[in-house]
Amino acid sequence: QGQLVESGGGLVQPGDSLRLSCTASGDTLDDYTVGWFRQAPGKEREEIACISQTDGSTYYPDSVEGRFTISRDNAKHTVYLQMNSLKPEDTALYYCAAEEDPDCGYEYTYWGQGTQVTVSS
Repeated sequence: QGQLVESGGGLVQPGDSLRLSCTASGDTLDDYTVGWFRQAPGKEREEIACISQTDGSTYYPDSVEGRFTISRDNAKHTVYLQMNSLKPEDTALYYCAAEEDPDCGYEYTYWGQGTQVTVSS
């Protein structure tokens, strides 16, 4: 148990890259399935990546497939979201979330407060 904290957001130009980080305060993410979400003004929240705690299998929707990569570093107790070839439509507040379930596709229990990503020229 613990609070989730995201970092790494900022203002970038189209085509640039960013790496977001997710950590748990007072705990480790090593034993959790972790997902990344984003929400832009006037739009529904969407899940953009997930990594399972059992075998490390991943999930991506078509909107980010081939551009975003989720990974974990258990030595640093951190889950990352590498974002390449960023587009203006990627602008949103990005959240990480965690659950005890072994696989992706289930309800998340823990949420962070979000980090802002803005892609603009």
